[in-house]
Parts: sequence; C-alpha cells; structure tokens
Amino acid sequence: MTDRAKHPAAPWRNFYGRRKGHNLKPNQEAWLQSDLDALSPGAVDWAENPERRPLDLAARFGERPIWLEIGFGGGEHLIHQALANPDIAIIGAEPYINGVAKLLGKIRASGAGNLAVYPGDARDLFDVLPPRSIARAFLLYPDPWPKTRHHRRRFVTPEHLEPLARVMAPGAILRVATDIPDYVRQALLEVPRAGFDWLAERPDDWRTPWADWISTRYEQKALREGRRPHYLTFARRPG
Repeated sequence: MTDRAKHPAAPWRNFYGRRKGHNLKPNQEAWLQSDLDALSPGAVDWAENPERRPLDLAARFGERPIWLEIGFGGGEHLIHQALANPDIAIIGAEPYINGVAKLLGKIRASGAGNLAVYPGDARDLFDVLPPRSIARAFLLYPDPWPKTRHHRRRFVTPEHLEPLARVMAPGAILRVATDIPDYVRQALLEVPRAGFDWLAERPDDWRTPWADWISTRYEQKALREGRRPHYLTFARRPG
C-alpha cells in the first residue's frame, strides 16, 4: 500500500486517521496474504501504476453497474449491499487494515462474489477510475475530524469531492450518513458545489434511513451515545 501523502504527485491531505490498530489475529493475517490480491479492482497504487492508467472495469466486472463505498469500516454494509444486489459490482476502499481483514472474513463467510477491495486511500482509486464509471457511492460515518482546524481534512471538501464527481455518472446517487451536525452542514454546503443535487423533498428527510439501510456498528455507537444519525442523498448533475 502506498501512502499518497508521501508521494510528490499526491500532496493532498489524508481524510482518514490511523492505518492500523491492535495486532491482527493469525487467521486475519492469513486472509490478507491469501485473499486480498484476488479481490483487487486492478492496478491502483502509485508503485504499480505510476502512469495512472485507467482501470479496465469491463474486464474486471463485465457490464455490471459499479458502486463504490468510501471507507467501509468493518464491511457489514458492503457485504449487505453485495448480497442484496447480485447484479451489481461494488468496490470498497478502506485504508484501515484491521477493517480490511474483518471484511475478508465476512466475504469468506457470506460467499459474496461481486466485490472488489482496495486497501488504501480512495483518492488513489479516483485517479484511475474512468470518468462516469460509478453508478452509486456511499460515504457512511466518515472520520468527523471534530476540531475546527481539522475540518479541511474531512472528505466533504473540494479536493475529495471534485474527483469523486468526475468518476460518477450523471444521475448517480451519493449517500452520506453521519451523526455529526456540523459535518451535515459542511456536506450540504460543499457537495452541491461539487456538482450534486440534494434530493430531499421535505425538511426532515434527513431523519429517515434508506429503505435498504443496514445499521452499522458506527451508527449503533452513535445511538448509544445519544447522537442522532443523519441520512443525506445526492444525485450527480449532468455535465
């Protein structure tokens, strides 16, 4: 895995925190060694693709619509969507290696076969995804970076949203879930500026989970600690 913050051609700030937590279990270490390469979406990292050649998604996924989850945590939502939508392909990008290892265990247990996994910064992936190739994207409980001086590291800033908009097809859906009110305010300001329309029809639409939503462990933690989840749906504007 390549840390793009150290790459001279990739000076933007990471929007995530640590890369690894507690020691992995032996079986998780084994899954990383045995399973991860086969689940790759293609040559993404700078070391293997310094020219930033676009991924051949048709060769990897056929003609399936492609969805993307940016930071999948422990992978429960990613697995849920893959199993519920066998006719799509879904790519998960997650730099936290412990979460990647958990997802690999879930893939083995579930048998989901329409997944690809990139164990790194989603910005590296945006570089090599073809324009207008993503039909749906998920940003679920991203790192809130609560201190004001760190707000520029949030995902909902132009340096992350603009390349995301480039790879999303016109009309493609972006779902954002967070329990941080200030993150909601920033998302409602910045996401439309990047070329998306907020699809709310009523002022309280943000209170209602999506029909196919599965509550994640991050949401359960927020509820236990008294924070209200917010659910925002945007559509990529044409152009």
